[in-house]
Amino acid sequence: RWSALRPQLARADEPALFVTRSGGRLSTGGIASRLEQRARVLGLGVHVHPHMLRHSFASHLLQSSGDLRAVQELLGHASIRSTQIYTQLDFQHLARVYDAAHPRARK
Repeated sequence: RWSALRPQLARADEPALFVTRSGGRLSTGGIASRLEQRARVLGLGVHVHPHMLRHSFASHLLQSSGDLRAVQELLGHASIRSTQIYTQLDFQHLARVYDAAHPRARK
């Protein structure tokens, strides 16, 4: 739906994917404002910000692929140390992996 609407809104020289009604690039603040508004409408009860999308993308990608180097490249991190933040999986996930794999786990 957006891919059909965007060409009608964006100025001819605007490379940004998300644009305002006037055809210019949607600012970081504009994106944050829209996310926060949607969170309120949905009753999420948490502060939602654009970095949460990036963090969620990286966490899910790492969990499904296990490829830290690929995640580093996709996020544009110069140092693998920045990407290692996403390796800190929650204990519930680790417990599920353990229970599924270990022969003496409680089933």
